[in-house]
Amino acid sequence: MKLHQTCTAAALGLCFVIAAPSAHAVSVNIVISQIYGGGGNVGATFTNDFIELFNRDVAPVSLDGWSVQYASATGSVWQVTNLSGILAPGEFYLIQEAAGAGGTTSLPTPDAIGTIAMSANNGKVAVVNTTVALNCSLDCLLNANIIDLVGYGSTASSFEGDGPAAMLTNTLAALRLADGAQDTDNNAADFVTGVPNPRNSAVAETPLPATLSLFATGLGALGLIGWRRKKKAAAFAA
Repeated sequence: MKLHQTCTAAALGLCFVIAAPSAHAVSVNIVISQIYGGGGNVGATFTNDFIELFNRDVAPVSLDGWSVQYASATGSVWQVTNLSGILAPGEFYLIQEAAGAGGTTSLPTPDAIGTIAMSANNGKVAVVNTTVALNCSLDCLLNANIIDLVGYGSTASSFEGDGPAAMLTNTLAALRLADGAQDTDNNAADFVTGVPNPRNSAVAETPLPATLSLFATGLGALGLIGWRRKKKAAAFAA
């Protein structure tokens, strides 16, 4: 990744080394930290599908008027679950989705409830700053309202970076690395599969990595970036 140095008098002579824009800007905002579509299926422990979000920003973020949305791996019809509330830095947000016929354990108390039946293997999940359903299969990141997007499974038609996250199963979820904080805008690199571990906003806040906090605080103070929106579309189209 190409780097360049930026200095400003307002920063009293301080210089920051900043990564030049790439195909997708790195976010310090709300990200999808976990996806699980095997709830209630054969062999599953949890009764429901779920989506988990994480605030890797250095400030609280309002989710009012936002949504999480799901589409099948190659589909263009998206289903919507509305969100609300304030998500503090380092805090998780749990969205409960459809239940299956099996499973033995209910999810922790969800922060939002939807009825989306997600695929246990392949699909697409997005965080969107409106409640209007998306209408895309390929190149979904051209939509500037998308805050974060994860394609999972080998047949996912839209994803961030070099490829989608790995295929999931009835007993495996997609988990974002660094306890939800890593975001290089590359689904294949940012996620691993593992045992589902749903976390809601009642879970103790996770400290942000020191490097991320310092980077975000410094750039935010200089007004060099906006932390409330993930303007991926402009970078994608560049």
